[in-house]
Amino acid sequence: MDLIRSHVMVCGGTGCTSSNSGEIIKEFERLLEQRGLDKEVKVVRTGCFGLCEAGPVVIVYPEGAFYSHVKVENVARIVDEHLVKGRIVKELLYKESLEKGSDTIKSLDNVDFYKKQKRVALRNCGVIDPENIEEYIAFDGYKALGKCLTEMTREQVIDEILKSGLRGRGGAGFPTGMKWKFAYNSQSDKKYVCCNADEGDPGAFMDRSVLEGDPHVVLEAMAIAGYAIGSDQGYIYCRAEYPIAVKRLQIAIGQAREYGLLGKNIFGTDFSFDIEVRLGAGAFVCGEETALMVSIEGNRGEPRPRPPFPAVKGLFGKPTILNNVETYANVPQIINNGWEWFASMGTEKSKGTKVFALGGKINNTGLVEVPMGTTLREIIYDIGGGCPNGKKFKAAQTGGPSGGCIPASQLDVQIDYDNLIAIGSMMGSGGMIVMDEDNCMVDIARFFLEFTVDESCGKCAPCRIGTKRMLEILERIVSGKGEDGDIEKLENLANTIKATALCGLGQTAPNPVLSTLKYFRHEYEAHIYEKRCPAGHCKKLLTYKIDPAKCKGCTLCARNCPAGCISGKVREAHYIDTTKCLKCGACMDKCKFGAITRS
Repeated sequence: MDLIRSHVMVCGGTGCTSSNSGEIIKEFERLLEQRGLDKEVKVVRTGCFGLCEAGPVVIVYPEGAFYSHVKVENVARIVDEHLVKGRIVKELLYKESLEKGSDTIKSLDNVDFYKKQKRVALRNCGVIDPENIEEYIAFDGYKALGKCLTEMTREQVIDEILKSGLRGRGGAGFPTGMKWKFAYNSQSDKKYVCCNADEGDPGAFMDRSVLEGDPHVVLEAMAIAGYAIGSDQGYIYCRAEYPIAVKRLQIAIGQAREYGLLGKNIFGTDFSFDIEVRLGAGAFVCGEETALMVSIEGNRGEPRPRPPFPAVKGLFGKPTILNNVETYANVPQIINNGWEWFASMGTEKSKGTKVFALGGKINNTGLVEVPMGTTLREIIYDIGGGCPNGKKFKAAQTGGPSGGCIPASQLDVQIDYDNLIAIGSMMGSGGMIVMDEDNCMVDIARFFLEFTVDESCGKCAPCRIGTKRMLEILERIVSGKGEDGDIEKLENLANTIKATALCGLGQTAPNPVLSTLKYFRHEYEAHIYEKRCPAGHCKKLLTYKIDPAKCKGCTLCARNCPAGCISGKVREAHYIDTTKCLKCGACMDKCKFGAITRS
C-alpha cells in the first residue's frame, strides 16, 4: 500500500468550480504524475470550504497551507516549491494565513473568518471527498444509523431529537422531533420521508453546499427518520439548477445501496429504506411543503390548504415528514453525541448552530455556521470583515423574500428564531444579504417583491393580486411618481395579504416592505414628497451637477456623455443640462477631479 505523505484539498463546490477549480485539479494530477509524486501526494476534490471570496481554494496538508485565488498557472509553483522542495509559497497564501511576525502557518480555526464559527452541519465540507463513501464512513459516517437500528427503539430516536431542541432550518423553525412524533403516531400502511433541497431564496446556497460537500449525511439522516416514523421510502426534491449537487447525490445513493446502507434489511435488521431524487423546475413556491409534495406527485406545484398537515396526510395522501438539507445534516451528530451536546449550543429556544450564506456588500462572502445567539455584529464585522471600500453597513436582509431587513441599530441583537421575528425579520433558510450606504431600501423592497410576484403560483387572490398591486406602487415610488397615501396603501395591502394568503410564502411576502417601512420610512417619504433618493441609487430621481470650483475643463465628461448634454470650453468649468441628462453616470465615472456630484 502506498504511503500518502501529503493531501492537496481542492474546493469542488459550485463557486470554485465556476472559477476553474476542475482545471486546477487536472493540472495538479498531471504535474504530480510527471514528477513521479502521484503515489505519495493525493489530490482530493472536496466540497466548499466556506470562504468563497478566497476561491479557488487549495489547502495542502499536513502543513495546512491555505492557498487562495489559485490559478492554473500557479499550480506548477506549488508543486515544485511546496510538494517537491518543502517550501510553502507564501505569496499565494490566504492573507491571514501566517502568524504575525513569523512564518508559522495558522490553523484554520485561528483565521478570523473561522474563529467564531462552529461547524456542525458543515463539519465534513472541505474535509472529505464527497464522492467517496469510505471517507464519510471514516468520519463516523453511518455510525448513527447503526446505533439507531441496533440499540434504540423508534420512540427513543424521536425522543432524542425532541430533547435536542432541533428546529427546522428551512424557514418556519418548527420542532423537528415534534414533526417526527406526529408522523410516527399517524396510522397508515405507507409513510414517506422527504427532503427539501429546492432552496429558492435569492442569495441562498447553504443546502447546495451540504449536498455538494457531504451528501451521505443527508442520506443517513433520512434513513434515521424513516426508521423513527416507520417509513421505507424517501424522496429528495432538488433543484435541477444544482447539477453538481444532483450528481453527487446520485453517486452517494448508488454507493449507499452497494454498501447495504440503503435498500433491504439495513445492518442485518428488518428495516428497509431507499431514496430517490426528484428534480424541481425552479419554482420558488415548491419550497412550501405541500406544493413540494404536489410536485413530487407529478402535478403542478401549488400549495394545499392545511389541515390536514403532511404528518397526517402528505405525499400521495400518506403521512409524510419534510425537513430541509441543513436540518437533516444535524441529525447524525445528535444521535452520536447525545441531545445534551446539541442543546448546550445556542439560546434557550433556539438550540444548535445556523448556517448563513453571507453575500452582498461584504468583504468575506461565503458560508458561515455559528451558534444560535451570535450577534449580527459578530457575523458582519468579525467574520464577514465589514463592508468593502470603507462603506458603512446599512442593513442585512435575512430570510429572503419571506424575511426582512435588519438595520444597523439592531446589530447587537442575538440571532435566533424569536429575536429575528421580534424585530420584523425571520431566520428563513439562512440567506443573509448585506447592504451598505449606497443601497436604496425602497428599491430593495421592490426587488424582493418583484421576485415574489414572478414566483407566485397564482392559486390564491391575496398573493396573486395583492403583491402585484404592492409592486406597482413601489415601482411608481422609485420612478419618482409616488403619491401622498402610497405608504398607507402599502401597509393596508401588506396586512391583508399576511392575514389571508393561502400558504406561508404568500403570508410572508410583504415582510421586506413592512420591515423597510418600519426602519427606513424616511427613505420612502423622501422618494414620495421630495422626489429624492437619499442613497443616490434610483436613477429617475438622480441629479448630476458639476462643481465649477473643482472642474478643470478637461472635457472628459463632455466627450463621454452619450446624450451630449454637457457643455463648456477647454480649461473652463462645464455645465450639465439636466433636462437632457440620461442619468447614466458616465460623466461621474470619467471625471478625475471629483467635480461631479450625484444627489
